[in-house]
Order: sequence, then structure tokens, then C-alpha cells
Amino acid sequence: MTILHSTAAQAYLERIHFPAPADAAAPAPTLHTLRALHEAHLLAVPFENLSIHAGQPIILDEGALFKKIVRRRRGGFCYELNGLFVWLLRQSGFQVDLLSAGVAHASGGFGPEFDHLTLLVHQVEGADWLADVGFGDSFRQPLRFVADVEQVEADGSRYRLQRASEGREDDVRREYWIVQQFSEGQWQAQYRFTLEPHALADFNEMCHYQQTSPESHFTQQRICTLATPTGRVSLSDLRLITTIQGHREERLLHSEEEYRAVLAEQFGVVV
Repeated sequence: MTILHSTAAQAYLERIHFPAPADAAAPAPTLHTLRALHEAHLLAVPFENLSIHAGQPIILDEGALFKKIVRRRRGGFCYELNGLFVWLLRQSGFQVDLLSAGVAHASGGFGPEFDHLTLLVHQVEGADWLADVGFGDSFRQPLRFVADVEQVEADGSRYRLQRASEGREDDVRREYWIVQQFSEGQWQAQYRFTLEPHALADFNEMCHYQQTSPESHFTQQRICTLATPTGRVSLSDLRLITTIQGHREERLLHSEEEYRAVLAEQFGVVV
């Protein structure tokens, strides 16, 4: 980046409304800090694919992501949100790996490698932690990296990590970790990943696919969604969905002008 890291870190913390100490460029790498940064990010930066529908190419470059998310106060999808959040975590002293994940299909199975980008934070208070600010409606607090332990969030949402293996054509079995959420009376997979660390550039090919292929669900409709202290607010094309303490309401917007007004007022987004 062309600006001083301390200045950039402060600007990022201001973007997510994180109260950084005045005499420090970034907060200390404690579990409290990790949890606070994670939730603050989810409450301030929306998951959205509006650049794709506005014809704005998404480039996985640290400086470009900083300009979009911090300076222009936009959101993004997983490659952008986690791709920049990892920079803030590392600036704060955390050791973090970028991991490739495949998103679970409703019909069963998982998407390909690099379908999703998630983060593994190492050795914070004696444990590793899965962090992810780029999966939309998912866990708000990092998950302790341990298998088969139910982890309950403040709103009652329940998550766990499971280990699994799968054979390949070369007869070598591949080990996976699976993120699951308890929903509708059963554990449902969200995505699976391996522990092989990657560079952000490794996700370029799938990032291009996601923003250009008619097979990608990101090209099929506009989405903007943001966590709130009491639930979530989302725009799915012209459908505004508001959830407050489990109570869901939907309203159909009547015009593009109203759509742009809601984007600005409820998400702070101007495309």
C-alpha cells in the first residue's frame, strides 16, 4: 500500500467503528480483540455483490480492496472482505492463514476449491480460531478450532466444526474440516476447507469466475446484507428483508430510485 500502515490501520478501524487507543496503530492481538474486530466488521461492512452488476471489475489487490471497502465505504464478497480483513488482523499482530473452501450445496456435496475464502487465526490464548467476515449470515464470533464441540452464540445460534476425509482419483485421501450450523432441527453444512495456506492471488481465477459466469449465483441477482445488533437487514434485488430478534418482515421496493435510497440509508452504500 502507498500509505503508512499505521494511518491505514486507523482508517480501517474507524470504518468498522472500532475504538482503537489513541497511541496505537492497531489493537493488541488478544482473543478479546479478535472477537471485537470480527463482530465490529460484520456490523459495519455489508456482504454485497453490487460491483458485479454495476460492471465494476473486482481485483484482488490489497490497495484496491482498501480503497473500495475503507475509503469508499463499500462492502464486497468473501474474497474482498476476508482478503482485506486478514491485513488488519496481521497489522494487529495475529498470525493468519488464508484457506480455500467449497460452499455446501442445498442438494448435497460442495463447491470446488477456492469457491470461498476463509481465515484461520493461530495461537490466540492457546487455541486456533476460524474467522470469517465474508459469508453473509453466519457466525458472528470466531469459532474455536476444535472438532465436534457445539459453540453457541449470544442469540442462540449453534455452530460446530467436524472433520471428514474424501478419496481422490489418485487414491490419496484428502482431509477436510466442515463448518456446520444447527438449523431446522438438524446440523447443516455451510462449507468445508483444508488447512493448506494460500496467498490472495490463488483466488484470482475463481474470483473472475464468480463475477463473470452466468452459472455463478453472484451474477444472477443483486444482494446486499448486513448484520445488525438485533438481527439482519438484506436487499435481494428489490426485496427488502428485515429480521429483528427472529421476526422476519419483507417489503417490495417500487423503483430503482427507492432501491438506491435504501442502499444509502440502511447500508451506507453508494454505487
